[in-house]
Amino acid sequence: MDSTVAYQGAAQGFDQSAITRLADLVIGNTMPSLTLILDLPVDVGLARARNRAGATAATQGSEDRYERMGTAFHETLRRTFLEIAKAEPDRCAVIDGAQDTDEVARQIWHTVTSRLPV
Repeated sequence: MDSTVAYQGAAQGFDQSAITRLADLVIGNTMPSLTLILDLPVDVGLARARNRAGATAATQGSEDRYERMGTAFHETLRRTFLEIAKAEPDRCAVIDGAQDTDEVARQIWHTVTSRLPV
């Protein structure tokens, strides 16, 4: 649901109230107990995607369609996900994705183990 709100709603301009009505019909009030939002500056994320695409160019196909969108598109996505996290802090946790891989993994593990019952 969060991705639909961000990608189709905020970034692609679909009617947010229509998205909300559809979500009410399809998923009702079923939401995850925890949503992790890996946040990083748009330029860093796009550079990582370009590097990943270069490594897998033969199999990439149309999988990079969002990466080819402009910076404004990605800034809107980032802002929207952070707004969702701010509006729903009991469900959402923002992880700084610009850190090294080990630190991101450590923060994810800490967040999951501290917020979800074992």
